[in-house]
Amino acid sequence: MSNNGKARRPVALDARLATHILKNRLQGRKRFPLVTMLEPLEQCNLRCTGCGRLYEYQDVLDKRLTVEEALEAVHASGAPIVSIAGGEPTIHPQIDEIANRLVAERYFVYLCTNGILMERAMERIPPSRYFSWVVHMDGTEERHDAAVNRPGVYRMALKAIESALKRGYRVCTNTTIFRESDVGDLHSLFGMLTSMGIEGCMVSPAFDFKSVPEQELFLERQESVAAFQRILDGEKGFRFYNNPLYLDFLRGKREYQCAAWANPTFTVKGWRKPCYLLADEHTSDLEELFEERLWDRYGRGREPRCANCMMHCGFEPSTVFQAFTSPRDWLTLIREGVFKQTKVTTDQLGGDTNCFSS
Repeated sequence: MSNNGKARRPVALDARLATHILKNRLQGRKRFPLVTMLEPLEQCNLRCTGCGRLYEYQDVLDKRLTVEEALEAVHASGAPIVSIAGGEPTIHPQIDEIANRLVAERYFVYLCTNGILMERAMERIPPSRYFSWVVHMDGTEERHDAAVNRPGVYRMALKAIESALKRGYRVCTNTTIFRESDVGDLHSLFGMLTSMGIEGCMVSPAFDFKSVPEQELFLERQESVAAFQRILDGEKGFRFYNNPLYLDFLRGKREYQCAAWANPTFTVKGWRKPCYLLADEHTSDLEELFEERLWDRYGRGREPRCANCMMHCGFEPSTVFQAFTSPRDWLTLIREGVFKQTKVTTDQLGGDTNCFSS
């Protein structure tokens, strides 16, 4: 296995994100996107046990966003980061054109994949500091293949990661934690991925999609906290991509209210409303996702389906927004290499003490 040393996320990414936040705050916007979640199709070549998308979008599995529809959604959002998911996005016949055009416009693109068709897609999507693969890895071979309901997928994904690193791509992984996840197995996975030289491992507890028949897979909130205390407090030098404030939230050391509106999701049906995880309806009007009265109805303590949610798509943005009003939290992000170049003051952001961003 290759070891590329300590891969680092581009400094330009943090600078762009901080500039974006500052610009919107100075314009007086309370809610705005940080990441555009783009789903150009919902079809997948796997049937993962804990996935709710297959059930939610059964009537449109044959639909595809056109390249122009995908770009228009990203432009409408204005977020500097685009996460392309689905479904399995590498199935889309024009995924290369979507990704390459976004990269040409200098969006930071994260293409989420199970790895099966990743090497084929590499022939059409060149390496760039603006582009990263995010490969789904839920454990070492036996556990990962069980989670995706297909033998051999782990080896295909690992081979694709090794190939991508050798070709000079940025690579991250994404691991979802279920009740049956094993701490020792996860530590083996994270240690191996770190030694390979990936940019970082993203971690998050699974969301308990009510459409999934196997509800026993999902952790309740306190179970998630206990699981992540074992996973994170026992780690030795693993490279996580999540910021340290969110990791403390997973451990139960911090509390945040969800900011899922910061990661709006565009699908073949339109913008998911209210968020990436809940699709009570779809809308063509992005601004509906930021309305005060909408978020009066959602979140922990308001909506029962939100009770166990600790997903990074909702809570990691909260850590960044709250850090703008806390010098101590901001310094924590600076120490970890997040937001470290441009000096701003919280007077500009609605606070009352000095802090730093990048």
